[in-house]
Amino acid sequence: MLEALLEYQFLQNAFYSGILASIVCGIIGVIIVEKKLVMMSGGIAHTAYGGVGLGYLVGFEPIVGAFLFSIGAAIGIGLIKRKGGGQTDVVIGLFWSLGMALGILFIAFMEGYPPDLTSYLFGSILTVTKADLHLMFCLTLLVVLVVTSLFNYWKAYLFDEEFAAIIGLKKNFMEYLLLVLVAMTIVVLIRVVGIILVLALLTAPAAITAMMTSSLKKRMFYAILFGMFFCLVGLWISYTLNIASGAAIVILAAICYFFSYMVNAFGKKMRRMHQQSS
Repeated sequence: MLEALLEYQFLQNAFYSGILASIVCGIIGVIIVEKKLVMMSGGIAHTAYGGVGLGYLVGFEPIVGAFLFSIGAAIGIGLIKRKGGGQTDVVIGLFWSLGMALGILFIAFMEGYPPDLTSYLFGSILTVTKADLHLMFCLTLLVVLVVTSLFNYWKAYLFDEEFAAIIGLKKNFMEYLLLVLVAMTIVVLIRVVGIILVLALLTAPAAITAMMTSSLKKRMFYAILFGMFFCLVGLWISYTLNIASGAAIVILAAICYFFSYMVNAFGKKMRRMHQQSS
């Protein structure tokens, strides 16, 4: 595959998009796993489908529509979460369903044959275009800059709310900022693993690293490495076996997570037995 990678532009685009996806899922995935915002991220991801459908209907780049709908869903969910309290799960479910329904409706309004949306639903890293790559690069750079420049604030927000209050950290601002970053991350991941499968790549690397270390910086770094492994090996499997890239990446990520979980559980059991015997 190395020779093909050097020769074909579409494989180079897929390689670079896998790297970019790994960076954002490693950074933002750790934060949403720690804050238990996985389902909220799923709601934002599925709302993006409405933007994809609108892009096809109106005639602009579908990934731009996904970006706009994701940002709108993130802000909307954040507002209702802040004011609605216990209704958050209901709102997430409604955003989730509404986005998918709008996408179907917009596609139905199109004249002629409807486009194939499989790559947006289930991912197709081998069909990433230059335009997709440029948008992914800009969003990845923005996510990295925001998280690194405010890294100490993120640590306080995640692990020490009392200290965050002492230093005057605005919790509401951090929540909205996080949701917007999640929306950006989802847009980066859509072309790699698709709307339906995005949660697996967003959470699996972060969940694995949570078993390895409690350091936020190390967790993000390791999660990026795991994400690269899943994306690039999944890309190789997809190219070699001619199967859907999103499925290959997600299955690999899920297998590695469950293996890590069993190893971690076995290690804890052995330590308990050793402590009881000594």
